[in-house]
Amino acid sequence: MSAMTLYQRRKLKNGIVIFSALLATAIGLGWLAAILGTLLFHGAAGLSLAVFTQNTPPAGATSGGLANAIVGSVLMTTIAVVIGTPIGILAGTYMAEYGRFAKLTHVVRFINDILLSAPSIIVGLFVYDLMVLPHLPGFSGIAGSIALAFLVIPVVVRTTEDMLALVPKELREAASALGMPLAYVVGKVSYRAARAGIVTGILLAVARISGETAPLLFTAFNNQFFNWNLFRDGMASLPAVIFFFSLSPDEEWKALAWTGALIITLAVLALSITARALASSRKAS
Repeated sequence: MSAMTLYQRRKLKNGIVIFSALLATAIGLGWLAAILGTLLFHGAAGLSLAVFTQNTPPAGATSGGLANAIVGSVLMTTIAVVIGTPIGILAGTYMAEYGRFAKLTHVVRFINDILLSAPSIIVGLFVYDLMVLPHLPGFSGIAGSIALAFLVIPVVVRTTEDMLALVPKELREAASALGMPLAYVVGKVSYRAARAGIVTGILLAVARISGETAPLLFTAFNNQFFNWNLFRDGMASLPAVIFFFSLSPDEEWKALAWTGALIITLAVLALSITARALASSRKAS
């Protein structure tokens, strides 16, 4: 009888825990569905060809788009990835392949963890003080790109190190037995085995910086017009435009802010799904 009572108690506790987990999941998914539904309701109505072909409108205008903001975001994100990805991959490669047990590796990993968890506004203030004030004539696209690159680096470093650490040591030993130098082993064996995981990390880094607003407010700021010059006059971006337009009493600006938020959400969702697909294909292989 006592054994049966103990079993019933354990079964009751197990049922409570499972119910609590399912309830928490339902609440989380419910809020996510509510947010996405609200975003679709307000943002989808503003989607049109003009959004992708016209510049942001001045105050009081009855029409306009987000073309300059979209181009600015793509341009700064691309440059940030070009700057940050090689640095992140090389740092992760050093920690995983060359200095796995070195003291410098522990220091780099500690600094990388700090960068990974640091608020993005601190990065924006750092670049503002480092570049915008002393060296550049005001806000600029290159300053915004460098600020975003600081956010790309820690994500790529962590992913590269983790993916290279998962490569079986037997592959390295087999390549070394053939007389290949360590640089060739890393380039021809380790990188190829971890390629899908590294690409996944890069996509996750792009997804992270796509919606960052705070660093750009202190570096690229904004621009009502197209600006292809990365070194002066500021540059428009979707996060900054959404921030400024959402604070405006102008209904046209608010509608464009909703549409811009929907565009960013869909872009991040596409990147996340791609990253998940690559990760799943790597596990399956």
